Amino acid sequence: MAQAPVVRLRDITKSYGSGLARTQVLRGVSFDVDPGEFVALVGQSGSGKSTLLNIIGGLDTPDAGEVEVLGVETLRVGDAQRARLRNQSIGFVFQAFNLLDHLTCLGNVTIPAAFAHGRKDVETRGREALRRVGLADFAHRRPGELSGGQKQRVAIARALFGAPSLLLCDEPTGNLDSETGKEVIDFFRELNAKDGVTLIIVTHERRVSSVAKRVIAMRDGMIVETSDEELAAATGGPS
Repeated sequence: MAQAPVVRLRDITKSYGSGLARTQVLRGVSFDVDPGEFVALVGQSGSGKSTLLNIIGGLDTPDAGEVEVLGVETLRVGDAQRARLRNQSIGFVFQAFNLLDHLTCLGNVTIPAAFAHGRKDVETRGREALRRVGLADFAHRRPGELSGGQKQRVAIARALFGAPSLLLCDEPTGNLDSETGKEVIDFFRELNAKDGVTLIIVTHERRVSSVAKRVIAMRDGMIVETSDEELAAATGGPS
């Protein structure tokens, strides 16, 4: 029997503002993401891809449509259940790292434990997450002592701390140089292939979309055909 989708979106619409200032960001977006997929969500700035990722992760809500994530119809449950889903089953990685400078790397990685009840071995699991991203010896360093690539690895470790089934990434290589970006991309590919984590990555970079198993291109709040020309436009070129 076929497995249920990890993500199921139907006719998602979203607007911001009102009156003459109203801007429609999403226009009837529908697609499924199956367990174990590695999906790149591409499109030029303003295409709606980051807004869509936030809706999938429960950080934003649409004006209309249906959103089902890991079997939960997120628009039909309360804030507490959505927060629990995010904390226990979804990991987030952002372009800006979002690390707290006053905490150590280990402290940043284990932040999700502050919002969960009854979870044990917090330090052990935090150290294991750092080991997985190659920073086992960095537990007591602070973000100010790290390179950009190391900061992103700490952010990834934080996302992995709760052993998520779904990892959502918004331009995770946008602040990294080419070599460091390649290392992060290789880690995502390994995480998907070996651990079976479902990945959805918003990106404008061809180096990311080229390793994904599926590419969804967006333009003006809608999904468009992923032709070579469309991908080149969405990712800034053919390379």
